Amino acid sequence: MKQIIARQLSAEGFAPFGDVIELKDTPDKIINQGMCGRHHDLANMDFGPDGRAGISLFNATPRALPYTVDMVERHPEGSQAFIPMTEHAFLVIVAKDLGGVPDAPLAFLTAPGQAINFHRNTWHGVLTPLSNPGLFAVVDRIGDTANLEEFWFDTPYQVVEEQSPRSGPP
Repeated sequence: MKQIIARQLSAEGFAPFGDVIELKDTPDKIINQGMCGRHHDLANMDFGPDGRAGISLFNATPRALPYTVDMVERHPEGSQAFIPMTEHAFLVIVAKDLGGVPDAPLAFLTAPGQAINFHRNTWHGVLTPLSNPGLFAVVDRIGDTANLEEFWFDTPYQVVEEQSPRSGPP
């Protein structure tokens, strides 16, 4: 089994695959009589010409590291955002497209308060919470046509957590 090291999620590292949705250093606007900071337009949502935005709630069973990746999927007709409804980290798996099939996957671990939006047609793993409850709001395309393509790897990958460097003598 091939091994993948899960790195901390960052906007720069995730940019080829989608958007990291998180608070900015300062809000774009203060609203509600000065009691709320609005961090505006944080993801490039895309629902195609024949779709509309839908909000669904997903309650996924938590997984653990090491985690086996044997399948990825993509949505050719619209983007998909995973917004955790808890402060728990979750695992994000993505892969670049190589002429209609995914390249070797990459893995990211979110920090509390981070959400993600996969761009249209981005290969990605299934929703993978690492704690209970695995409750997420999902914003994606609702339409009359299928918006799902799956790819099963001949050889699975195993995702492991990045080890932090040790300081001082062993």
